[in-house]
Amino acid sequence: MSNLQGKVIVITGASSGIGQATAQALIQAGANVMLAARRVDRLDAIVKALGDKAASLVTDVTDRKQVLALADETLKQFGRIDGWVNNAGLMPLSFLAEGKVEEWDQMVDVNIKGVLNGIHAALPSMLEQGFGDVVNIASVAGHVVFPSGGVYCATKFAVRAISEGLRHELAGKIRVTIISPGAVATELTNTITSDTVIEHMKPVFDIAIDPKAIADAIVYALSQPRDVSVNEMVIRPTVQEL
Repeated sequence: MSNLQGKVIVITGASSGIGQATAQALIQAGANVMLAARRVDRLDAIVKALGDKAASLVTDVTDRKQVLALADETLKQFGRIDGWVNNAGLMPLSFLAEGKVEEWDQMVDVNIKGVLNGIHAALPSMLEQGFGDVVNIASVAGHVVFPSGGVYCATKFAVRAISEGLRHELAGKIRVTIISPGAVATELTNTITSDTVIEHMKPVFDIAIDPKAIADAIVYALSQPRDVSVNEMVIRPTVQEL
């Protein structure tokens, strides 16, 4: 029997890409999943396909009240929260001189504050039951900085710092895993509005791997015995250099 049998995992950014693939992989492993995203039509379609072990709630991760409501709804429907995957993110890369300040604000709000809101919502029930898993999706951009990625990289460095802080504070109670994907075939590049950056990034995402590779890594981390904590994984296409 899978270690995930009957567990309840919340996934943000679950309407496509890594989030959707993770929901599918967790269901196959025997878990129950609560999907969160902003697109109700996508959520409804995914839940319908996954069956009665899945539920969803439209959630904007930048709104703390909505994220707290997500935790409450999960407890209402499934009775517990065993894991929380902070996957929602934006990547509108641009050169700093372009001055796309609204996009900078969006990245800070979603990529950093969204993770903090998820942690804040997940911890009370996890600490009450004495265990739990927080999985934060960072990026290889949380390890290196590149032109056009100054703000995005900063947000992903922040995710790794927050995750390490949480791991230190709650060692022995809550397991914390950082997943740092390289180029993955998702909708993330759709948020780029800089024509120069779009052209520059095309070769990178021509080599993108399937989101299932990241989903399988998340399932692996969550499936470990309680005395084993997978703290960080960096997962790239084999040919990716960055």
